Amino acid sequence: MRLLLPSGTPCELALPPPDSAPGGRGVVVAPDIFGLRPLFDDLGSHLASIHGWTVCAVEPFPDPGDLSLDDRFAEMSRIDDSDYLGDVEAAAELVAGYGPTRIGVIGFCMGGMYALKAAGLGCFDRVVAFYGMIRVPEQWKGPGQGEPLDAVAKPGASEVMAIIGGMDHWTPPADVDALQAMGAQVVRYPEADHGFVHDPSRPTHRAEDAADAWKRVEAFLNT
Repeated sequence: MRLLLPSGTPCELALPPPDSAPGGRGVVVAPDIFGLRPLFDDLGSHLASIHGWTVCAVEPFPDPGDLSLDDRFAEMSRIDDSDYLGDVEAAAELVAGYGPTRIGVIGFCMGGMYALKAAGLGCFDRVVAFYGMIRVPEQWKGPGQGEPLDAVAKPGASEVMAIIGGMDHWTPPADVDALQAMGAQVVRYPEADHGFVHDPSRPTHRAEDAADAWKRVEAFLNT
């Protein structure tokens, strides 16, 4: 169901089946740069129905309108972390209101970068970044953009799992090594490029690697 967070930002909430065990896990989803769309509605419904999780996906651009991909890239340098991370935190509070006591965050691409930044918020027990940028790309840097590694390094930061493609120029090996050195669980798929898991329509999608990645992520979040 589509809802609005207190800021007015849209989100998509998916609830587990009525016969699910009370409590359970909650998950906040940070979409890729294209934002909320049926792909993420379906993902939330799938995770809720299969795992009994309460899932809330958060639109990264509060007023996306007809923004083209170029517009979205240009907008990145003007985004303030406090705005989007505030929405991510509000989504965690929304999820908690339905009973989950353990809440994680999953992000994809740009959303993976924000998932890493959310590791320092203190409201998530576990973070999963699917090919999230480990350092802010040069073209996205702006006064409101903090570095993901700084958030991961905060005392008491969430446990992190990073799903990485070995051919992905958005996650250079040196950045991946730096993240792993901070204690993150890093799973590398040597032949995979950016975006190889979450959208089967992409040319870079790799079905076997995607299935393996989800199996690992689900185990990470279920323990």
